[in-house]
Amino acid sequence: MLYSICIVLILVASVILILAILVQNPKSGMAANFGAANQVMGVRESANILEKTTWTLAGIIVALSLVATISMEDGIATQSSSLEKDAATLMEKAASATEAMPQAEVPAETPAE
Repeated sequence: MLYSICIVLILVASVILILAILVQNPKSGMAANFGAANQVMGVRESANILEKTTWTLAGIIVALSLVATISMEDGIATQSSSLEKDAATLMEKAASATEAMPQAEVPAETPAE
């Protein structure tokens, strides 16, 4: 249950993070020349709020990812065991197929005259 809640919160935080990044003004590049009007109009404080929001959301996503990993049920982590069994079966078949192949005889080396 906690795992599902964490995944939903990670998705919500990710969407908000994407929006916060898209709203920010670029600090360099061709579009930076168009951002000079924001400084004249007094929108300097919003850049600080957006930057703090970006870092906070990134930290929340990292923390929620760790909590989701810790709270992951055993069934979710062991679903790959069937894949491991299939891989082991394939490896055994490949090993038995190489043993059944006839081996060519290597001629003995003759001493040089």
